[in-house]
Amino acid sequence: MSSQPLSPSNFRDLFDSVEAFLFDCDGVIWKGDELIQGVPQTLQMLRSKGKKLIFVTNNSWKSRSQYAQKFQSLGISASQDEIFSSSFAAAMYLKANDFPSQNKVYVIGGDGILEELQLAGITAFGGPEDANKAIDLTQNCFVKHDKSVGAVVVGIDPNINYYKLQYGTLCIRENPGCLFIATNRDAVGHMTALQEWPGAGCMVAAICGSTQKEPVVVGKPSTFMMEFLLKKFNVSCSKMCMVGDRLDTDILFGQNAGCKTLLVLSGVTTQSALQDPSNNIQPDYYANTISDMVDLSKVKDVNDDKCEKGSSKEKVGPFSHAKTLSCACSQIFIQPIAKAKILTLPLVV
Repeated sequence: MSSQPLSPSNFRDLFDSVEAFLFDCDGVIWKGDELIQGVPQTLQMLRSKGKKLIFVTNNSWKSRSQYAQKFQSLGISASQDEIFSSSFAAAMYLKANDFPSQNKVYVIGGDGILEELQLAGITAFGGPEDANKAIDLTQNCFVKHDKSVGAVVVGIDPNINYYKLQYGTLCIRENPGCLFIATNRDAVGHMTALQEWPGAGCMVAAICGSTQKEPVVVGKPSTFMMEFLLKKFNVSCSKMCMVGDRLDTDILFGQNAGCKTLLVLSGVTTQSALQDPSNNIQPDYYANTISDMVDLSKVKDVNDDKCEKGSSKEKVGPFSHAKTLSCACSQIFIQPIAKAKILTLPLVV
């Protein structure tokens, strides 16, 4: 079944049926360090209506506290308890599985993973401290590794190098029972506002290749993070809506748990990718950005008897697939198409 463009009527249905909105961050809330237009107003509107907001990011570069600081720096109110990063998920996975206290974790990734592991009482090393370690492949080159490493956690790492790959590989291949944990397998991400960059999936793939092993994935679309969220917020999956910009992580994450799903076209996924016949992951709804929810919340239903009759106009540009009705209620009509199309915004009169 193809997804529906978010409209005044189905947005009202979605809004009334949902108690909590789960938001991805990169490509939904911000791109790099730039806030996406209209985000603060959208989040404020949802909070004012009593909706719970939860921010679920696969980006493991930061810890929850670091993400809380980023939200604050961008003028958004978000507590650490509302933020769930894949770095935190990695720590919670090890803790939930009784990771032996005498064992250590080697990290290919950022400070976010190290901080969350340490907060969970787990000894960890690697990460940024190994960024400048070079390998000289001479005849006598030999890398020693810690035999007490019981897990290797791999996340996004702009400082990835040959030493890190070798060290992680040795631990997984030679330490009995050593776990291979991936924070996520995103192929690309908006590390900056101007372009996409290789994601954690690239680092994970390198270790998969050298060890011939598959990792335990703790971030989206894994169900591990969702199970944790359900316990903490006491909200059923049917009362949640996952909002994201990626089909294979965000939307699949919501679908795997039985949540409603909303794709926004402000990040990785384009309209053409959504409409591609080979795409078999269809969200329940889609829109341009999350700020479209604010616009739609102000629009009355098309069947409102108070609407005054007006003349219809064809819109041009990105909304050329829909017709809008110029009336006192600023209502909109959306013509269905075979696959997906961009959200139609109300006509301002």
